[in-house]
Amino acid sequence: MNRCLLAVMSVALVALPVACGGQVGASLPWSDDFSDSASGWLAESDASAEVGYHNSVMRILIRMPNSLAWASAEREFSNFRLAVEATQVAGPDDNEYGVLIRMKDPDHFYRFSISGDGYYLVSKYNGEMWETLSGDDWLFSDAIHLGTATNLLEVVCQGGTMTLFVNGIQLVEVNDTSYSRGDVGLYAGSFFEPGVEIHFDNVRVEAP
Repeated sequence: MNRCLLAVMSVALVALPVACGGQVGASLPWSDDFSDSASGWLAESDASAEVGYHNSVMRILIRMPNSLAWASAEREFSNFRLAVEATQVAGPDDNEYGVLIRMKDPDHFYRFSISGDGYYLVSKYNGEMWETLSGDDWLFSDAIHLGTATNLLEVVCQGGTMTLFVNGIQLVEVNDTSYSRGDVGLYAGSFFEPGVEIHFDNVRVEAP
């Protein structure tokens, strides 16, 4: 389903905590396969979403419409390449999931998104509103595996240049200098229907 920018702006942020610091200047490379539930990710649940370690993945289940939730790594990076396997397990294909990067705090970060019906978007949150960096609206790509499938997401950050790859295909490159470093997160969100369930695995962060 095509979705308008208004739908993106209306997604409510779930009040899950994100640390302002984390491990400053975390060494690279760093990776996590989520087999150790004490590996340090900050993930909490409430009535709108369940977020946490589950059978050696990071599981995010969105229980309410127009909601978004994430888990944060509690580490700080500046220039890097992040790769993670993201699998849609259940729920409507009209969804969103992906990675958050350079998170200064819960209100300032970049969001690299794909959807189960084949769209992608890069946006920025400044504490008051979303700003789309990849165009006026969600864009479709044949590189995205649809529905209940696994997609390999990669984000490369070098200075103000940030590039999104899906399954080895470059989708978009954007430039923005608002946030130069911060935490990284894995997220999922719903639009009109709840029940979105995404599993993340084999995250790796290395030099760009």
